[in-house]
Amino acid sequence: MNVGVVGLGLIGGSMARAYKQAEHTVYAFDTDVKTMGYAMLANIVNGALTDKELQSLDLLFIALYPEASEEYLKQNAQLIPKTCTVIDLCGTKRRICDTGFALAQQYGFTFIGGHPMAGTQYSGIKYSRASLFKGAPMVIVPPVYDDIILLDNIKKLLEPAGFGSISVTTAAEHDRMIAFTSQLAHVVSNAYVKSETAKAHGGFSAGSYKDMTRVAWLNEKMWTELFMENNDYLSHELDLIIKSLTEYKDAIDNKDTARLQGLLRDGRIAKEQVDGK
Repeated sequence: MNVGVVGLGLIGGSMARAYKQAEHTVYAFDTDVKTMGYAMLANIVNGALTDKELQSLDLLFIALYPEASEEYLKQNAQLIPKTCTVIDLCGTKRRICDTGFALAQQYGFTFIGGHPMAGTQYSGIKYSRASLFKGAPMVIVPPVYDDIILLDNIKKLLEPAGFGSISVTTAAEHDRMIAFTSQLAHVVSNAYVKSETAKAHGGFSAGSYKDMTRVAWLNEKMWTELFMENNDYLSHELDLIIKSLTEYKDAIDNKDTARLQGLLRDGRIAKEQVDGK
C-alpha cells in the first residue's frame, strides 16, 4: 500500500522505517530539508510526499506537534482520498481528534487518533528505528466504538509497526490517563534534576538516579505544547503529588517516625496493587 508520513522525527521516522521494511511504498514530508535529504539517502522513504502522492495514499501518519498537526490537516484535508485512513501520532488527543473527526466527515476520509506508547529520551530521525514499536502498546481513538469492521481494519493497517497491543479509548480518557502515566513523570523528572546536589552526584548514584532522571532530557518545545494543551488533567495530577509530597515532608520535619513509616508502607502497598502482585 501507499503510506504517507508527515514529520520525520523519532516517531515519524520509525514509522517510515517500519513500513518501508515491510515493503510498502513510503512517501514523507518534513519541513527540514536536511532531514528529508537524510531520509532519501538512507533509503528510509521512497520519495517526497507531494500533493500528487498525497492523493494516492491508503494510509497517512501525522507525526507533528499538536498545533502543526491540526494545521496540516486543515490545509490538506481536501487532497486526502476518501479511501485513505489518517492516523495522528500526537501525545494528546482532544484537540486533534475534534479537528480530525470534523474534517474527515466533511471530506470523506477516515480519521483515527493514535498514540504509540514507545519512545526514547532522544529525538530526531537519526534515533529512529524500524523496531521502535515492536511489542509496544498503541492507543487509538476511533470516531465510533462499535464498528468491528473499522477496528479490524485499523489493526491490519498497523500490523507493519509490530505493536504488541491496541487499546481503544476516548480522547478525554486518553488525555486524563496520559497526564499521569507520562506527563507528570516528565515534570517530576525535569524538576528533580534541578537540585544543586545533582551537579555532584558522580560516584553516589546508581539505578534510582538514572530511572528518575531519564526523561528529564526532553524536547522542551514539544512537551510545553503537550503540557499546555492538557493543562487541566496535568494540573490535577500535580496537585495530588504536591499534597502527597507535603505529607512526607511534614513527617520528616516533625520527626514523626510512625507517620513516615506508614506513608512508605502505603506507597509500597499501592505499588503492589497497581502491578497486580
